[in-house]
Amino acid sequence: MTNSSTPPTSGSVRIGADVGGTFTDIVLERPDGTYASTKVLTTHDAPERAILDGLESLAAAESVALADVEQFIHGTTLATNALIERRGAHTALVTTEGFRDVIETRTESRFEQYDLNIVLPKPLIERRHRHTLSERRGARGDELIPFDEQGAAALIERIAGEGYESVAVGFLHSYVDGTNERRFRDLLLEALPDMSVSISCEVSPQMREYERFNTVCANAYVQPLMATYLVRLRDQLQERGVVAPLYLVHSGGGLMSVDSAAAFPVRLVESGPAGGAIFAADLAERYGRDRVFSFDMGGTTAKISLIDDSRPATAKTFEVDRTARFKKGSGMPISIPVIDMIEIGAGGGSIAHVDTLDQIRIGPHSAGSEPGPAAYSLGGEDATVTDANLQLGRLHPDTFGATDIDLSPQLATEALVRSVGERLGLDAMTAAVGVAEVVDENMANAARAHAVENGKNLGGYTMIAFGGGAPLHAARLMDKLGLDELIVPPGAGVGSAIGFLVAPFSYEAVRSFYTSTNDFDVVGSNRVLSELTDEAMAFVRQGTDTEVTVERQVSMRYAGQGWEIPVMLDADSSFDDFAAELLSAKFTKAYEEFFGRAIDDLAIETVSWSVRVSSVLPPRDRVSLASTVGEMLEPGGHRDAYDPVTGDVVPTGLFERTSLEPGVTIDGPAIIAEQQTTTVLASHHRCTMQPDRTLFITRRTEVSS
Repeated sequence: MTNSSTPPTSGSVRIGADVGGTFTDIVLERPDGTYASTKVLTTHDAPERAILDGLESLAAAESVALADVEQFIHGTTLATNALIERRGAHTALVTTEGFRDVIETRTESRFEQYDLNIVLPKPLIERRHRHTLSERRGARGDELIPFDEQGAAALIERIAGEGYESVAVGFLHSYVDGTNERRFRDLLLEALPDMSVSISCEVSPQMREYERFNTVCANAYVQPLMATYLVRLRDQLQERGVVAPLYLVHSGGGLMSVDSAAAFPVRLVESGPAGGAIFAADLAERYGRDRVFSFDMGGTTAKISLIDDSRPATAKTFEVDRTARFKKGSGMPISIPVIDMIEIGAGGGSIAHVDTLDQIRIGPHSAGSEPGPAAYSLGGEDATVTDANLQLGRLHPDTFGATDIDLSPQLATEALVRSVGERLGLDAMTAAVGVAEVVDENMANAARAHAVENGKNLGGYTMIAFGGGAPLHAARLMDKLGLDELIVPPGAGVGSAIGFLVAPFSYEAVRSFYTSTNDFDVVGSNRVLSELTDEAMAFVRQGTDTEVTVERQVSMRYAGQGWEIPVMLDADSSFDDFAAELLSAKFTKAYEEFFGRAIDDLAIETVSWSVRVSSVLPPRDRVSLASTVGEMLEPGGHRDAYDPVTGDVVPTGLFERTSLEPGVTIDGPAIIAEQQTTTVLASHHRCTMQPDRTLFITRRTEVSS
């Protein structure tokens, strides 16, 4: 169990449940605002089983009746894994005649410009399952080819004969007028009422047909799986006495209902990682840090995001399952609002191997929870990052906090020798050092690439590390990136699940609507913003009078440019005859901030509009982090562990985090253990325990690494 001081609550008991690739984290928020938590291995065949097992054991330990739970918030990687592993529903795509191959031809851009043998990602839906219909609208919504009623009837008969479970409908320019998509859905459901149907004008009403078609295909592909799972989870929670409403964390970092999640499961693709970013953003606000590097490392992946002014960076499009590491264009684009982050296969369960060039490689494949790392004694034979950390002395069987797992140092040693050592002529310890350094460098490279893509310099950022694996690697990563401050908050091992409990109810509605400042459509722009506001309000308020904030944004560009930049709008203003002049000024200022200078005498275009509505959260208590040296604390014991600064195995001080008093200082090398994670300090690191039991870590001297 893990306890931590947190923002005050309304006196209710709430539950956060995060299903990851290796562990399922359950957090219970007590009436006084503190947390209790547990970790259990994820049950991939039925993810709800791990949730229910962890929930019941945690409730029993806390003497809480499940009927007293007032809110249950869930995040899951199930949709993401279904897309990556291609184990969704038998799905058909119906599109405009002549555009059958859009999701295969993509945008014709190449993520490796000069690779003659480049292999592009395979489309989610094979060509034989892509069907066309005679209909077409122009870019302004005008009808060019009428909807073919007879052709639709024949196509529906064919779909019925093929045994599809789900159908994605994406017609050309339906983001302007979705009448034909809705008409085909009505005809399809009239003939096949049990069919799952997703239409692009509702899933992703944005221009650029490749991204929109791919997004509606992804939604349709995972919809039957997610709908079945969510209903099953809700029913089983009710059977066990949980009558509280079940909410899901969506990719934009807010909460949505089960019904909304079942209709738009593609919005759950970054569900769990979004909770982690919300957790880090909440801490950034409480600690008064305006530039934060969020580092979330679990059993399967590591997630990195940048948080400025207590807000995670956001995007309208992101990629799932990149086939080329860190390279845009090598994955499956999903066109929905999302917290912008980079995710790589670098978790505790990531498998180590040696490639044909005799180089150590980590991931992207993971041992997961079945069979898990070799050290778990559950049948795994491949060496993983967890096995390396055990070999290096950073982990110990007595302090590893996952329920029902006893680590085996012998099995870890054997796996490291078998997977890495024998191939390279290394002993187990040297192989473990190689694995640890490679995974740390992989994460550092990912962070550098993510910062560059966002036009950021990591200098001056504070790292917040959470997840079961992050505190083990965070101090080394801090050194590699040249950061000066590292924060390991209370409850770090289950940070994403805690993030679910501090997330607002929010929804971002997005739609493409083109107009130009040379001939600005005042009426159309006001109508779009009004409709988007109504849509987002309906998702957030759900019939209540919840106090909300409204944020409006428009994506703009100079005429002739291929991509646009975001421009913030006033929350409650409407456009008038001076709108073109106002937007031109806002865009020019934003463009100068992005690129250093504006361009004169070019028309300015608006492309996409978005409205985000969020419930208002109570103010957070501020915490003043003290970096001054307090009472130097002597360790309770020592264990031999590898120190990357000296490159040697050295006696390392052992500390129990729960026994540390606020104000005490620890100098490395040191290992600070708690039940769900372990923080490792090298010989040049210094840690000061803060009043809220946060570990605040700096370097004693400047050391290059």
